[in-house]
Amino acid sequence: MAETHDGQYRASGQDDEDDLEHILLRGITLTQETQSGDLPRIPFPEEDDEEEARFSPSGDLQGALGLYAEAAQDMATASVELGLGRHFACADFCNQATEKAAQSISLLRFGRRSSYTHDLRALGALIGAPEEILHEMDILTPFHPEAFYADTPPEEADAIINAEQASSYIQSARKVMRWARTIVLA
Repeated sequence: MAETHDGQYRASGQDDEDDLEHILLRGITLTQETQSGDLPRIPFPEEDDEEEARFSPSGDLQGALGLYAEAAQDMATASVELGLGRHFACADFCNQATEKAAQSISLLRFGRRSSYTHDLRALGALIGAPEEILHEMDILTPFHPEAFYADTPPEEADAIINAEQASSYIQSARKVMRWARTIVLA
C-alpha cells in the first residue's frame, strides 16, 4: 500500500510518478517497527528464498529513491540530447540512467552500491536482473565515455550514432527504468 498526499492508502503500482514526486518532496517516514525494534523488512516483487538470502536489513531506501530520481532526470536529458541531434550524448545519458537505476536497486537490497567495471550486464547480474533486462543493459554498455572514446575521437562521436539508433537506446533504457521502478517504488 502507498500513502497518498492526503494520508489515505491505495494499492501499490497506481500513479507511480505521483508517488515518486511525493517521496522526493516529503521523504519517507518509517513508523512500523518489528518486535526487536529493527526497521520493517522491505518486500521484493516475486521474491523467492534465494533473493531472501541476499537481502540486507540495512537497505538504503532514501538513497535508492534519490538515485532512481537521478536516473529519471538522466532519461529526460537523453530525450533532450536526441532532439538536439547530439546522439552520443543521448546514448551516454541512457547508459548513465541505466547504471543509476541498477545501483538504486543495489542500495535498496544491499545497503550499498555494487562495484563493477562499467559493464552494465555484469551489474544487472549482481542485482538479480532478469534475462530480458540484462539484454537491454548489454546494449547500453558500450556508451560509457571511457570505453566509447577509446576507439572513437570525441569530434566523431555524434556521426557514429544516428537518430534511429539513439532512439532505440532510449527505449532500452526505459525498459530498465520501468523494471527498476517496480522494485524501488514497491
